[in-house]
Amino acid sequence: MFDSGVGGISVLHSACRMLDAPEYLYYADEAHAPYGKRDAKEVRAYATDITRFLIEQGADAIVIACNTATSAAVRQLREMFDLPIIGMEPAVKPALLLAHPKGRERVLVLATPLTIAEEKLERLLLRFDKDHRTDLLALPGLVDFAEKGIFEGDGVDAYLEEALSGIDRDCYAAVVPGCTHFLFFLPQLQRHFPEDCVFVDGNAGTVRHLAEVMHLRVREEKEAQAAKPKITYYVSGREVTKEEERQRFDALHARLDTIAALRE
Repeated sequence: MFDSGVGGISVLHSACRMLDAPEYLYYADEAHAPYGKRDAKEVRAYATDITRFLIEQGADAIVIACNTATSAAVRQLREMFDLPIIGMEPAVKPALLLAHPKGRERVLVLATPLTIAEEKLERLLLRFDKDHRTDLLALPGLVDFAEKGIFEGDGVDAYLEEALSGIDRDCYAAVVPGCTHFLFFLPQLQRHFPEDCVFVDGNAGTVRHLAEVMHLRVREEKEAQAAKPKITYYVSGREVTKEEERQRFDALHARLDTIAALRE
């Protein structure tokens, strides 16, 4: 799995909870983060280099744990490499299919500027949003906060309040976090929307797709994990070996454990 930084850890976390896979390789391209503010050509070049690197390390499948990199590069990567390459897209379809109270029919997709600008999202909306119920909003600042390890506090709250101030939050039945970094901020985001507004992300769907392609069993809900999987982390091509660096990734998993428990 790879991402521009720590956002894809949310996908890895879902995979660890859902699958009994023997080993994961996770690549955080922190030297080039954030992808959402770069142009598509740059992101394609980074994604190509990372995919080649992960294949050299023995990867049997690649998960682009990043909506932005998927938008920019998934087609090219599938043409270049002969192994399963699984991308991500904002969970627009399931969000639109949700039951909604009268007067609250709209869906808000939160994403990076590049994801919003790319044709992949436009095609997704053309396929599933025939009634034009979807709005798009870029929140690049959340990626910056996540990469600094800042997930709550006055700065995050002030940024969200300003970024969301121009929209009518009471009209939304569902919000789609269309960037894997945003899942670290779910408790903060939820406070800015009606209590019954549903947050729909694509992580579980991506993991199920991975399981289907790789013939892996998806664990039943509440089923105990067979064994803790081996995870090797890379930061822009360098393997993470120092304990304090691994502890940073462990802390991200712990935050996601807490958020998952709140959602359950």
